[in-house]
Amino acid sequence: MTTISATRRDGSSATVDDAAQDALGSAVHGEVFTQNSDGYDAARAVWNGMIDKRPSIIIKCQGVSDVVNAVKFAREHDLLIAIRGGAHNVAGHGTTDGGIVIDTSGMKGVRVDPAAKTAHAQPGLTWAEFDDETLAYGLATTGGTVSNTGIAGLTLGGGLGWLMGKHGLTCDNVISVDLVTPNGELITASANEHPDLYWALRGGGGNFGVVTSFQFQLHEVGPQVIGGMIIHPMANARDLMRFYRDMTADPPDELELYMALMTSPDGDPVAAIMTGYNGDPAAGEKVIKPIREFGSPLADMIQPMPYGARQHMLDDFAPHGPRRYWKSGFLPELSDDVIDVFVKHASNLISPMTGIPIFNMHGAATRVDPGATAFGHRKHQWDIDIVSQWLDPADDERQTEWTRRFWSDLEPFAGDTIYVNHISGDEPSRIETAFGSNYARLREVKGKYDPENVFKLNHNIPPA
Repeated sequence: MTTISATRRDGSSATVDDAAQDALGSAVHGEVFTQNSDGYDAARAVWNGMIDKRPSIIIKCQGVSDVVNAVKFAREHDLLIAIRGGAHNVAGHGTTDGGIVIDTSGMKGVRVDPAAKTAHAQPGLTWAEFDDETLAYGLATTGGTVSNTGIAGLTLGGGLGWLMGKHGLTCDNVISVDLVTPNGELITASANEHPDLYWALRGGGGNFGVVTSFQFQLHEVGPQVIGGMIIHPMANARDLMRFYRDMTADPPDELELYMALMTSPDGDPVAAIMTGYNGDPAAGEKVIKPIREFGSPLADMIQPMPYGARQHMLDDFAPHGPRRYWKSGFLPELSDDVIDVFVKHASNLISPMTGIPIFNMHGAATRVDPGATAFGHRKHQWDIDIVSQWLDPADDERQTEWTRRFWSDLEPFAGDTIYVNHISGDEPSRIETAFGSNYARLREVKGKYDPENVFKLNHNIPPA
């Protein structure tokens, strides 16, 4: 064992000697990686292949005590802290250069109470793993649009997903949160305990502590739901987007309709509508009938399926490892001018891995008061994402510039409103507008629970 060079919170250099490393190894049950450890490169890898950082120490926590001791160790040595759960963040906030990574990805416990329709879940779970446990009881909660997303980051940022029209966002289904504070104290935030923190954790991101458990409200899902996509040639994208706009103008709560301009597995540019109906399949078939009858689709893959299968429907679009650069925002309307911008740029997808998904936010998710949770964008709207993905580092500049040009044409229609989970790493100026009228209150909560901004490797809210 050798002395480790590390990075303090202020960016200056620090060292962690052998004795300190021995003490850390004795204090935690999980594995501790340094830059000389076998398996270090695998341990430091995150979802976005563009992110290539080298933390000084990675602590793979096995349980709550490991998180407590990891935070205390980092504070004792004044080390920069990154928190990793699913590592799905496009900005790469689950890692750091020189600092310490508190990795909760190994904490995957779930306890379901089928009578109360609740679940306690640890932060290392992906939505696929969480769903497997709750669906054993015929229950689920709103959980993202791809199943390899970690539950922690998605929940803390708000949580758009396949049940949001009927059951609200993920954060709307949070009953309580256990977390470790910057001082290494374990506390619970709920409507009755630390209610100000409970409010902030539902949409305010990873600014306030290291989550060790969520308690979620669950909902019954039928043994079969409707899911699948219907695919049209890109040449028909303009007409399909106008049709999609009409279908999502005032949809029933049970209906989720997303759209994407993308490349098919066969390499053809296509436009697709992705469907989900969270109710009686017979009723759903009537609702989606116009989608099946519109135009001349290349393929109609809409069918009854288990809820869990629908949660996996878009997984192939979001594997771990490819290089990624995003631009995103909320659109108040899908005007003809907006559609023209989409079609113009989608006609030149310079990577077959790139896609432009559109998510309709409606129903229960929009009927929550904007001040009730830190996620305040509570209106009928469309979340649009320019998701550029590629493999070759030599393409970085070309892919990034293509994405920026697309966004430059689209930004006048979107303004500054954005889903905080979709902010890229080069957009710190958009953080305040992501929280809107809730930003000042979030700064006050941050000042109360993390006045030294210990947890700042996130879409950071400075303490008031």
